Amino acid sequence: MLRLSNLHKRFGQVVALGGLSLHIPAGCIFGLLGPNGAGKTTTISIAVGLLAPDSGEVDLGHGGTPERAEVRRRIGVAPQAIALYDDLTARENLDFFARLYGLSGPQRRERADALLARVGLSDRADHRVKGFSGGMKRRLNLAAALLHDPPIVLLDEPTAGVDPQSRNAILEMARSLRDEGRTVVYTTHYMEEAQRLCDRVAIIDRGRVLAEGTVEQLVGTLGGSSVVTIQTDEGDTRIETADPVGELGRRLAAPGVRGVRVERPDLEAVFLHLTGRSLRD
Repeated sequence: MLRLSNLHKRFGQVVALGGLSLHIPAGCIFGLLGPNGAGKTTTISIAVGLLAPDSGEVDLGHGGTPERAEVRRRIGVAPQAIALYDDLTARENLDFFARLYGLSGPQRRERADALLARVGLSDRADHRVKGFSGGMKRRLNLAAALLHDPPIVLLDEPTAGVDPQSRNAILEMARSLRDEGRTVVYTTHYMEEAQRLCDRVAIIDRGRVLAEGTVEQLVGTLGGSSVVTIQTDEGDTRIETADPVGELGRRLAAPGVRGVRVERPDLEAVFLHLTGRSLRD
């Protein structure tokens, strides 16, 4: 659905992208992960046509470059910085964006009503957005990205700063978009969220792809060993092992064991292994 080939982008002396390539299959949720300054926002901006790469190519489902307006119309974007007008109501916001997409009057009303219901805001349709919570704004932001029924949707940190109920609703909506056959590109800093949601994940840093694959593949090859903690009267003993079940069987046979704990590798372990533990900002 989306192919990024050898993208390079420099801002003065800063290299934002240094040969980044990704092939995002149709009909999946594709996670784009990376620390601050890794190049995620630049990648998305190039993918939707907001920025032109210094070199490299973007192809959207064999439809060509997003520099063309007809290609951009196939993309829905919910940006990290909420793109709504606080002094307009929820319905007025959706009507405004629908006009930009060229939807007719009856289409605008029909799509707005359907999407307000889908994001759980029908009862707040005629309330000004300035009174909305962060979660409500995020959900309305997502509704605006879907007005023109795009086959590919880019969600940039869509659960940042939201309450647990809105977060769960947004995750469920991402799954439902995938189940409808759409392609979802999903950026997040929440590793457990990506592990639960994404069919495939790419971890990028310093403008390059460090690893790409399913969560199971990345955890299996880069996550490291499991850690078994054995609790006894003398204290805790931590054992790194590739066979936690076998290790538990051997250790539980010994006298004096009061408890055990197993920590399995996860996507966060992969992320830190590849990008390091040092603070970025």
